[in-house]
Amino acid sequence: MPASVALNPDQRAAAWQELGATELDVLVIGGGVTGAGVALDAATRGLKVALVEQRDFASGTSSRSSKLFHGGVRYLEQLNFALVREALKERELMLTRIAPHLVKPVAFLYPLEHAFWERPYVTAGLTLYDTMGGARSVPRTKQLSRRGVRTIAPALKPETHHGGLQYHDAQCDDARHTMMVARTAAAYGARVLTSAKVVGLLHAGERVVGARVLDVESGEETEVQASVVINCTGVWTDDIQTMAGGRGRFHVRASKGVHLVVARDRINSETGLILRTPTSVLFCIPWGTHWIIGTTDTDWNLSRAHPAATSADIDYLLGQINEVLLTPLTREDIQGVYAGLRPLLAGESEETSQLSREHAVARPQPGLVSIAGGKYTTYRVMAADAVDAAREDLGAGVPESVTAHIPLVGAEGYQALVNQLDALSRRHDLPTWRVTHLLDRYGSLVEDLFELMADRPELAEPLAGAEEYLAVEVVYAARAEGALHLNDVLTRRTRISIETLDRGLEAAEPAARLMAAELGWDEERTSSEVAHYLRRVQAEIESQQMTDDERADAERTEAIDIRTRAHG
Repeated sequence: MPASVALNPDQRAAAWQELGATELDVLVIGGGVTGAGVALDAATRGLKVALVEQRDFASGTSSRSSKLFHGGVRYLEQLNFALVREALKERELMLTRIAPHLVKPVAFLYPLEHAFWERPYVTAGLTLYDTMGGARSVPRTKQLSRRGVRTIAPALKPETHHGGLQYHDAQCDDARHTMMVARTAAAYGARVLTSAKVVGLLHAGERVVGARVLDVESGEETEVQASVVINCTGVWTDDIQTMAGGRGRFHVRASKGVHLVVARDRINSETGLILRTPTSVLFCIPWGTHWIIGTTDTDWNLSRAHPAATSADIDYLLGQINEVLLTPLTREDIQGVYAGLRPLLAGESEETSQLSREHAVARPQPGLVSIAGGKYTTYRVMAADAVDAAREDLGAGVPESVTAHIPLVGAEGYQALVNQLDALSRRHDLPTWRVTHLLDRYGSLVEDLFELMADRPELAEPLAGAEEYLAVEVVYAARAEGALHLNDVLTRRTRISIETLDRGLEAAEPAARLMAAELGWDEERTSSEVAHYLRRVQAEIESQQMTDDERADAERTEAIDIRTRAHG
């Protein structure tokens, strides 16, 4: 594995200069997990590749998922065995080879609502789920009596179940995982740039031959030549296709998914929950010292940059989970709310819950490939398919995908460090839970943070207002993980914006001071970053008081994105 590349202002400046001076094989538009995956896939095939993202890595859908690497139990009922098998194969790869530092097993309880017929029916499905795709790294499904359910999930009303089954899936912090995929692509030679917006495509007749890219931070523009442009923009897919002047082979519709975050002690359970709802399923997912409850599935036609959760969305989720809880959750229990958009392939049905979760790849015109749909779990397969489709524009000799064998940065040596947990705790004078927290976010890159703390012992202190994180994590986000703005750190490099009661308001000022020292911000810039973050939080809270999407969207979009203040 090549040495990791620090994503910082110096690296970004060099990548920007190279962008306009180098003829690329592949230009990737979009820094979500699919785009990062495409950049990694292309780079590890030996291609010259650059990735441009108009905001931040994972700033859209890829930071707002249910944070699961899963096959999709409900797709078994739809008899979509191929999708489930493919996803479970990817889950196994992540757990064992590609990202064991980031992707972890998680247990779920499936309570049985019906006394007789449901147990054999669900058992058959979960037994299949245990074995499809070569899954071996999580425990097998376990049968539970009513007493067994009460033992591991006392929070459930006894009358709501007739026992249950416990099965396992996997989870990860989606935003960190996406950023690590991008860092791995950079380690293999890809140029990766955030705050870089495509404002036009270059043509030679009908062929797409590159793009005009705007540096959102400076206002500078450059032209990028590429043999093929791969459109990985999710819910913006149709916009790029329109920019290209073509019709496109498929269209994407946005479906809004809302999640609530509550403190772990509000639900007395040792396991996650999966519950049937009238339209889909509801997950209650263990998330460190919290639970994530979600999700909704509704059509969305408003702001794609900042989808808003409504009061009605929150009431729906509380209503669904409270049907089974002995002690109901209230709004006061909610510490965070986030809304994301699924890019669904438009289908015949108008119900978004019925639109395809499978992905599609098209080459609508020479020099342009679009990919959309799919699940976070299958990003690697999607990326390989996209680069395969680009071969038509790349000529002969492009090798096959090798990413099934490429660990993400931080994976190599991770298990050895886990085995040294107690020694690391003593050596760095940190409690074992803190060392575990760092290992599960950075893997073997944790050594970089230990070096920083050795040089500057004050960075080993908890971050004021978000004490589960250390000050060093903010510094490292700016120094090596490509964070350019305070929002990048509080919402994606960490999850302070959804994990603290005040949504990160207290942590904003100390975090901004740490970033200012790294990034050279003056007092005016530092104050502006804090003020923007506070306004964003206020706008989100106000939007969540609105009862309909239109009014919620109007409130949320009152807070202007810091990356669009000056340019675009």
